[in-house]
Amino acid sequence: MTINVPIRDGVVSLVGTAKPLPHRAAALRVLLTSFVEPTRAEPGALGYHLHEDAAGDFVFTERWRSTADLERHLALPHMVAFQESRMSYLREDLAITWLTPIEP
Repeated sequence: MTINVPIRDGVVSLVGTAKPLPHRAAALRVLLTSFVEPTRAEPGALGYHLHEDAAGDFVFTERWRSTADLERHLALPHMVAFQESRMSYLREDLAITWLTPIEP
């Protein structure tokens, strides 16, 4: 999966879901949790939150100042490594829903 970031003016928001393989859920939790603080410190990161739903799937919400900021994030070595190895953790590929903010 190549993550194709939509080109838009202004803020880019998304909700993603990662459905772990049962035997890899704990490792995926550790890995995704390790991304939270560094990502929040990146230039252009307006919000980055990781959640777990009742089914044990990981849901993340992200808000970026611009498409360029999100693309820069996705090109970081640890994000490229995750993109390349993600299917060793997941029972199906990441689901990403792109959102358009309606607030001013």
